[in-house]
Amino acid sequence: MNEFLIKDGQTVVMQGDSITDAGRRADAAPYGQGYVAIFREMVTALYPERSITFLNKGIGGQKTTELKERWDDDVIRHQPDWLTIMIGINDLHTYLRNPDDPEAVSVERYRETYDWLVSRTRAETEADIVLIDPFYISISSQDTFRKRVLETIPDYIAVVHELAEKYDTMLVKMHDVYTNCLKYLESEEFCLEPVHPARGGHIAIALALLKVLQGI
Repeated sequence: MNEFLIKDGQTVVMQGDSITDAGRRADAAPYGQGYVAIFREMVTALYPERSITFLNKGIGGQKTTELKERWDDDVIRHQPDWLTIMIGINDLHTYLRNPDDPEAVSVERYRETYDWLVSRTRAETEADIVLIDPFYISISSQDTFRKRVLETIPDYIAVVHELAEKYDTMLVKMHDVYTNCLKYLESEEFCLEPVHPARGGHIAIALALLKVLQGI
C-alpha cells in the first residue's frame, strides 16, 4: 500500500457546494451523507491508527463568490493541514442562465475568485491543497441546456487545472473519472440527474480523492 499523505493528528477541511454539503447541516450532521462521510469512513477503516479531524464546510447552492465571503470563518480560522475544494457547477449554471445577472459567474470571474481562494489559503495557512474539478454527469447531444453545460464546463475545468499547476496543488480530475464511467454504465448508476450524485457517485468521488492522497 502506498503511503497515505494525511498524517496522524492532522485536520482536513472539505469545502464546496451542495455536493460537499450533502445534508451536513441537517439530519446527517456533521459530515453529511456524501463523499465527505464516505471518504472519512474509508480513511478510518484503512488507517485506524491515525487520529484525523474532518470538517465538512460545504453549503448547498454556493458559488466561488460565496465561498470567498466566508473563507476566513470556514477555512482560515481552522488552520487546516489539508484543504479540499470542489466548486464550480453553480458558477457555470448562473452564467448560462443569465450572463447579465450581477450574481452570474463567468469563466473570467470564476478564475479571479478561485485564484483568490487558493492564494489566500497559501498566504494564511500551511495547508496542503487538493482541487477537485467540477463535473456534469451526462452525455447529452441534443440541443438542450444539458448540451450547453457540457460544451461550457471544459472552460471552468481548465481554470481548476491552471490553478493546480500555478499553485502546485494536488488535483482530482473528477469530470474525467465520470466520463470514463459513462463509457460502461448508465448515468443513473452515479447520479439521478447530472449534478447531484447518488451514493454510487459519491463513492466514486471519495475513491478518486483517496487514490490521489495515496499517490495512486
